[in-house]
Amino acid sequence: MLLLLAMGLPHALCAQDILVRFETTKGNILVKLYGETPQHRDMFLKAIRKGWYKNAEFNRVIASFVSQGGDLDDTILNREKRMAEARGLMPVALAKRLPAEIRTGLIHKKGALGAGRDDNKEKASYFRQIYFVEGRVQTDAQLNAVEQRKGIRFSVSQREIYKALGGTPGLDGDYTVFGEIVSGMEVAEAINRVPVDKDDVPLQSVKFKVLRVRGEISGTPEIN
Repeated sequence: MLLLLAMGLPHALCAQDILVRFETTKGNILVKLYGETPQHRDMFLKAIRKGWYKNAEFNRVIASFVSQGGDLDDTILNREKRMAEARGLMPVALAKRLPAEIRTGLIHKKGALGAGRDDNKEKASYFRQIYFVEGRVQTDAQLNAVEQRKGIRFSVSQREIYKALGGTPGLDGDYTVFGEIVSGMEVAEAINRVPVDKDDVPLQSVKFKVLRVRGEISGTPEIN
């Protein structure tokens, strides 16, 4: 039985859900993309069609926190800088970001799929960087501290998820979550446990590609 159905957590699968499969060197991960974040869902499907995730890597892994894949920050920012210099512009003039779709109902529980970003004040996402949440099991005291520090409130069900499944609630409200793992959580756990160097780069490459399994969105805007 799929993990989320077995645990009785939100976002159980239905026939209309869009699913993608991460085929990694550690095994496969099946992910549901959220309908509540349509721009990020469509962006990711477009990226799959363009082949951006045919030979990608989990290039920054922080144990019990997140496993990041796709382009590194420096890769993205250097590409934007080169494009801007070629046109005689400031890098910010060509910085392409996807507007944030931060939803209070979508949290950084273990297995959540999020979009990476830099420190832009709009909290807009990169087009080519994703991460899986690993995190830790939380206590009420820890969740209370996050609420006080960030000025947010977790629902009763969100608290139960964080206390039973775990996650990184400190990221809530700052990054867009646009999907979640529905099977293959053990693969995501294995990726998050790989040995890394001092910069959190895996000592042995963890590659992946992403394929659309079910569902598609038509008429989405083109991403350059």
